[in-house]
Amino acid sequence: MRHYLAGALGAFISVALSSTVLAETLTIATVNNGDMIRMQKLTDDFKAKNPGIDLEWVTLEENVLRQKVTTDIATKGGQYDVLTIGTYEVPIWAKQDWLLPLDNLGANYDVDDLLPAIRSGLTVDGKLYAAPFYGESSMVMYRKDLFDAAGLKMPDAPTWDFVADAARKITNKDKEIYGICLRGKAGWGENMAFISALTNSFGGRWFDENWKPQFDQPEWKDTLDFYVKLMSGAGPPGASSNGFNENLALFQTGKCGMWIDATVAASFVADPKQSQVADKVGFALAPDKGLGKRGNWLWAWSLAIPAGTQKAEAAEKFVAWATSKEYSNLVAEKEGWLNAPPGTRKSLYANADYQKAASFAKMTLDSINAADPSKPTVKPVPYVGIQFVAIPEFQGIGTAIGQQFSAALAGQLSVDQALQSAQQLTTREMTKAGYIK
Repeated sequence: MRHYLAGALGAFISVALSSTVLAETLTIATVNNGDMIRMQKLTDDFKAKNPGIDLEWVTLEENVLRQKVTTDIATKGGQYDVLTIGTYEVPIWAKQDWLLPLDNLGANYDVDDLLPAIRSGLTVDGKLYAAPFYGESSMVMYRKDLFDAAGLKMPDAPTWDFVADAARKITNKDKEIYGICLRGKAGWGENMAFISALTNSFGGRWFDENWKPQFDQPEWKDTLDFYVKLMSGAGPPGASSNGFNENLALFQTGKCGMWIDATVAASFVADPKQSQVADKVGFALAPDKGLGKRGNWLWAWSLAIPAGTQKAEAAEKFVAWATSKEYSNLVAEKEGWLNAPPGTRKSLYANADYQKAASFAKMTLDSINAADPSKPTVKPVPYVGIQFVAIPEFQGIGTAIGQQFSAALAGQLSVDQALQSAQQLTTREMTKAGYIK
């Protein structure tokens, strides 16, 4: 009997040890946006289908995520097995051999269902290097009740002049209602995403055809003057600290008359479980100045696998799960079609249930399809990218300039001082990097 028990115990320990060895823990770095938080809550579905894989989350604010992930991958730190990165990083990092191609997403994944505009930004030399979790352009979200009260009607395709006039008319600071909320927090993907798209529509550009910075040109002066004056007159206090999440909270609590930002926000502002003004929200295309370019961008938050991971097979299983059609169905089942991750798949926009639930679906798709990263500006440019410039140096330059423009918004610098600093630091960095001879 004693031998039998000893044998049984030995077998149990052996099985336990083998299962411990077999279990893999994936460390996933992600951004603290609502769709990503929702994904974390739904991962029991993934674990049930993949019992040998555990998940550990590192959830960070946008600017911090970019900094930590970039440092880790550039130094081959190997901290993460799955990265949440954007359309800016994917082609640059893939060419550096920092990312693994996604060759085994599974027979049912249907890569051809991905929206061409989104897929092309994540593809290098015919291979997909990141799978889009959600895609976006930008649009106007506005309070129909405030517009009605002011006798205003929002056009489907407004101009910046109309938006500025309307923002001032619907502002009521005594009631803490501000006509417009726009990004002011410094960061190449925060305030500079909005301001870069804004200047495109004003006829501005980051660089001329010879890579000479353009912040000393009148289009940039017009852009920054417009932005600072609009926000000073009709924006919320402390706007220089507000990014996507801060403005989302302001809009959802009824403090913004208009918010021009990512189309992905539409489901959050239109969801009565999350938004106090859900039944009062309307949507319009990003504004223009009549020059042929709207102030809308193109972006996807995507999941990628760093080349340094030791768990590539498990990581690819997770990426396939989180960006699949089945995941959209899971979200719809748990939280309704309104909350399905937008902007990535043709099948979602062909889905009658989604169209019925999401009044903003067509406008989101039209905005994504209208964005052209290869011709982002009115004048010719040597770069690709709408709200960013697709060169490695942009991350540092864009963040430094974002700090100057945030300071101008806060009243710490004049518009002229901010633009002069932007011109000097960009010229210095582009000369050092060899773009300017």
